Amino acid sequence: MTAHPVSPNTVLANALTSAEDVLTPRILATTTQRLVFVVGTQINGAPHIGTSLVQSLTFAAAARVRDRFGFPAEVMFSALDNAPHEVVTDAVSGHRYQRAYAQLLGQQAIVEQVDSLYRPLFTALSDRLRVPYTVETYSQQQAREHFRRTWLRVLQRIEGARWWLAPSTGVPHVRVPCPQPGCGWAEKDAERTRSYHVGVERAEVRAVCLHHGEYEVAIEPTGDGYLDLATLYRNLVKELTLTGSRGTLHVMVKGGDWVFGSQLVDGALQAVGLPYGQLPARLFCPQVVTDTGAKLSKSLISKGRAPLPDGATPWMLDTRLWSGSLSEYVERLLAVTEVLFSDPRHFFRSYSASELGRLMSAPLPRSVPSP
Repeated sequence: MTAHPVSPNTVLANALTSAEDVLTPRILATTTQRLVFVVGTQINGAPHIGTSLVQSLTFAAAARVRDRFGFPAEVMFSALDNAPHEVVTDAVSGHRYQRAYAQLLGQQAIVEQVDSLYRPLFTALSDRLRVPYTVETYSQQQAREHFRRTWLRVLQRIEGARWWLAPSTGVPHVRVPCPQPGCGWAEKDAERTRSYHVGVERAEVRAVCLHHGEYEVAIEPTGDGYLDLATLYRNLVKELTLTGSRGTLHVMVKGGDWVFGSQLVDGALQAVGLPYGQLPARLFCPQVVTDTGAKLSKSLISKGRAPLPDGATPWMLDTRLWSGSLSEYVERLLAVTEVLFSDPRHFFRSYSASELGRLMSAPLPRSVPSP
């Protein structure tokens, strides 16, 4: 049994010799002295195989580009602790409310969760590939002065970007959790939440709490108030904060399901004034799918809304259930990344859970020959 998949040719694969060639134009067009590969995930429980695959491909891509172009490369992991932990519907208004992991668990518990569930894999990959990494939670990110100043500037131009960020309503979601002690609830869909720019360095966000009624939170560069932005909005602001880094090229590494959403983010970036040539460099990794073609979803399966697909095993939904050691898990992941990077046809496609399981259990190759 061979470890190699049978992959069809595609327009993109036909134009490349190696998968990382998609980054070459951006590397050559900038005065790059350093590369940072940015990868993030919602820390809503134990990682599944799709998360581990993207993370291992991020480290492998950083090592390959470093060795090819001679630039120092590192990985930045964004731990999205603003993922919803609880979601309820208000019986009176019908609006949905959420409390995120950050508000429910607190910063220390979030750090411990990241250290427990993610850092061991990162450290092992870092040691094996000699690629350093850093970890930043969304709570830390949104509190930084540069992030908040960037959001305040975006708010001044939101009229041009709002239909890119929220094509169905034109109202980009901003959530500011209720500041009352022990509360932290926020409207999930932000129907009654409004942001007002009241100065170069100040905005006011007005919202309605599930328990405490109307409230107002001021957002300033160095002030308090938790600024929780919906997914597209968050990526817009995050990527704007990274584009001005002199000598550093940030590469956004995402799963293949982000291909469609990134079109909207790029439209919003240009709508707020970012030139086309400064759009972020992106690398979309293979997606793990079920036999129906849908992304392998831990939440849908755990809630009984989708079955565990044929050929998948429980460890794929909770990588802590892997039967072997961490070192063996890393060996298997790196063997798979070597196969996927061996030909662009193997990289720019999706893999069923059963096929990925086959690749993870295939004999470890000493080297990967060309298909």
